[in-house]
Amino acid sequence: MSDTRLGHAQPRADVETSAPRLRADLPSRRPWRRSPGGWRAWWAPAVAMFVIGWGGNQFTPLLSVYRADLGFSQVDVDVFLGAYVVGLVPGLLLAAALSDHFGRRPVMTAGLLAGLLGSALLAMGDAEGFAAIFAGRALSGVAVGIAMAVGTSWVTELSRAPHDDAPAGTGARRSSIVLSLGFASGPASASLLAEWARPALVWPYAVHVALCAVALGVVRARGVETRHERGDARLVERLRVPAASHRRFLHVVAPMAPWIFGSAAVAYAVVPQVVAASLGGWTLLYTAGLTVATLVTGVLVQPLARRLDDRSSARAVVVSMVLMTLGMVLAALTALTGSPLLAVPVALVLGAAYGIAVVSGLLEVQRIARPDDLAGLTGVYYALAYVGFLLPAVLAALPGGFGYPAMLGVVALLALGCTAVCASGWSRHLGEIGRG
Repeated sequence: MSDTRLGHAQPRADVETSAPRLRADLPSRRPWRRSPGGWRAWWAPAVAMFVIGWGGNQFTPLLSVYRADLGFSQVDVDVFLGAYVVGLVPGLLLAAALSDHFGRRPVMTAGLLAGLLGSALLAMGDAEGFAAIFAGRALSGVAVGIAMAVGTSWVTELSRAPHDDAPAGTGARRSSIVLSLGFASGPASASLLAEWARPALVWPYAVHVALCAVALGVVRARGVETRHERGDARLVERLRVPAASHRRFLHVVAPMAPWIFGSAAVAYAVVPQVVAASLGGWTLLYTAGLTVATLVTGVLVQPLARRLDDRSSARAVVVSMVLMTLGMVLAALTALTGSPLLAVPVALVLGAAYGIAVVSGLLEVQRIARPDDLAGLTGVYYALAYVGFLLPAVLAALPGGFGYPAMLGVVALLALGCTAVCASGWSRHLGEIGRG
């Protein structure tokens, strides 16, 4: 095992500097130059990621409508919120191997189809009830899993030579921005449609079905395949991700990852609940506003995350965890006071933590992974990240004697502990893949 420090890691460990394997008979060209229509290769998977992100998060502001109009309990709607983890984790872990074996474009196409079908089932939930809503959310999870594991890898591969001449790290930033914009746009659209269009629980999903159809056409017509050499490895062998046992991943990335979407879920699923008594008829639009504020802040801070990133330390990861801890403390205070005004800085702080965490984690993953491990390790990273999305359901299911102020205080202490773990791995070596 090499004892070379992160700051002097070997070039092969930084996948942003390594070109993807291409067939020898491909023509020599410079495809980063725009086509006559101005199209760039990475835009096609970016469109798909944006649309799938839209569908994955459009459900969030509608939680109050499901409670008020369909009579579901708080535990029911929190289960719905986290239900797509049931589809998302297998989607993340299997999609990477499938895309390595069959190619990025066909698997992304399958993700868009899953998103379309998921929204169609959710649109039927008013009539079909719990089962249709749960199934629709699970299929939305499959789609988001594919977008994260396959889309992130695809955008990264199309953001470097021979497809683009962008600086190292651009692929991670592009993929996280388009996905975050999708996550923010979905709830904004859904809340407006649910407020003024009828039936309120059909139109948001109908719009997303149409967007999926458009994105399918874009991916099929414009998607540039990057996996031209499949190799002889069997599919079951591709499910192995040796880079997941790398000590940098275990000591720095893994303790941070669940807080990425744990922070977002607290900001726009838990906090609106604890201030709902003060909102009257504004609950739907208020929840949508917090959701958009959280995710837009996450997008805006991502250039800062790129500047904070340092190959020789875990600086960006630790900064994100400090903000996570601060945001959870503020969330506990919000639950104690029930103040809708105090909820706004909670959303901004946790949004900033989310944005820095997701980018810094992706940059760590891209340094650790070899080209053949990139999609797999990205899938493992996002699977860990989405464990945090179950946090609202866990808190809602706890016995009634535990109030939200106390529960969020404990969550803040857990975040502080994970901050210490990440900081202890500050100078972990990049070393050899698969060794500790």
